[in-house]
Amino acid sequence: MLYDAYEVQRSWLAGASKWAGYSSDWLSSTANPLSYNGMSGIVAASLDVFAHAAATRGKPAFGLDQVKIGGKLLPVHEKIVDRMPFGQLKHFKREGAPEGQPRLLIVAPMSGHYATLLRGTVERLLPTHEVYITDWRDARMVPLKDGSFDLDDYVDTLIGWLTKIGPGAHMLAVCQPSVPAFAATALMNADKHPATPRSLTMMGGPIDTRQAPTAVNTLATERPHAWFQQNVICTVPAMYPGGGRRVYPGFLQLAGFMTMNLGSHLVSHWEMFKHLVDGDEEGADATRAFYDEYRSVCDMTAEFYLQTIDVVFQRHLLPKGEMMHRGRRVDPSAITRTALLAIEGERDDISGLGQTKAALDLATALPAGDKKYHLAKGAGHYGIFNGRKWREKIAPVLERFIADHD
Repeated sequence: MLYDAYEVQRSWLAGASKWAGYSSDWLSSTANPLSYNGMSGIVAASLDVFAHAAATRGKPAFGLDQVKIGGKLLPVHEKIVDRMPFGQLKHFKREGAPEGQPRLLIVAPMSGHYATLLRGTVERLLPTHEVYITDWRDARMVPLKDGSFDLDDYVDTLIGWLTKIGPGAHMLAVCQPSVPAFAATALMNADKHPATPRSLTMMGGPIDTRQAPTAVNTLATERPHAWFQQNVICTVPAMYPGGGRRVYPGFLQLAGFMTMNLGSHLVSHWEMFKHLVDGDEEGADATRAFYDEYRSVCDMTAEFYLQTIDVVFQRHLLPKGEMMHRGRRVDPSAITRTALLAIEGERDDISGLGQTKAALDLATALPAGDKKYHLAKGAGHYGIFNGRKWREKIAPVLERFIADHD
């Protein structure tokens, strides 16, 4: 019933958002005599903020149609290299780019947001890398006939897509996929797989959530597994292609993240309101752009979500050396051919300090020269892979590491 109630609320808010947007435009129009009233600007700004907050959002576009390399602007085309029921492998093809640049698979989180959350990550790396990204689908759009998708399927998909890209590629896992990416790397090393990545970079990932637990980790450990099954898993309404599928809805994930930092989100919207009152559209647009992406959410399958809660956050099987993949133990000590880089944000409130760094200690057979740790000073979770700190301080570290092991 929760999903159905949400859909009713969403439909109502969509209409209210349209009404508020039209009213804001009318109050701001110079053709409207009331717009010259001193209160009209304040009311119009209030309606604009509400309209934006209540608007319905779908999957955003990457919108990266050109890249500057060597002083020249080159066209960029998004090409789908492989399609699967729960995602597709996307390649950002750059026409006229230099030959021989490192091939990089960016593994986007399957955690309630679309891969476009990493738009800034992709944009920064496009001039120096042949970039691919995992473009996961909204689970509510996948029909039941297409089967299920769990943590084991995630690992298999990464191995399959690395194979598709070919030998000699590198892999970058942002946040949640650090665990399946690390597991896939260990399995490929153990098998001497020809497409084993030359390097794996993990950014803000929950490799060992026993280190510096955050509010997210505490939530996952203080409640029994059955609580998550009973309280956060919903059935997709029949109006969607995936009607009947059991999912962890994106709107619940978003509500959790918003609640964690409610004060900062309220301040952001207050600042947006003040920009609009002052006529500073550019300042307001920056806030709009962030929340357009942040509030674009999607569902993940119940089996993937529940298995991740169990394996990663409650039983900590990977750092204990007990994680299994289709009946086979994932052995971190098998990693001998893939260089590892762990990046953490000093102010990360999602993955605490030490959780990602733990991967370096688990790879006991990997030479010290093939391991690197970077602490991003002043960076929060989102700032590790987006924004000025990412572009100017963190990305150069990643680029050098990949170049050293290409």
